[in-house]
Amino acid sequence: MAIENKTFKKEERLCSKKLIAFLYDNGSSFLFYPYRVVWKENTISEQQFPAQVLISAPKKRFKHSVDRNLIKRRIKEAYRNNKQDLLYSFLTGNDKYILLAINYVGKEILDYKIMEEKMRGVLKMLQKQIMG
Repeated sequence: MAIENKTFKKEERLCSKKLIAFLYDNGSSFLFYPYRVVWKENTISEQQFPAQVLISAPKKRFKHSVDRNLIKRRIKEAYRNNKQDLLYSFLTGNDKYILLAINYVGKEILDYKIMEEKMRGVLKMLQKQIMG
């Protein structure tokens, strides 16, 4: 696999407040512990990448920003390493574009290996949900 596929560029991040509001108002969600995933198919196919992603960790549960940042870094890394095989190839094959929010709902900070394993499960479950 090429190195360029394992990047997480600015264009892949969901930053637009309008799109974020649209996603949370109209999106479908599912829980795959320790993640809660909200997704919505995007009809605007002007996106450069098949998926735009928002990653968050709760301030209520993790008071220290270093803990939240660690969680978000681990989620980004797990997503970055698995997106090409489990998500992008599926989306481009079906000519679909999605908006995706991954919220961490775990009570404690999990080890990276566990988080990556769960991320694979999230991406597989997302494929099933998109297919209907």
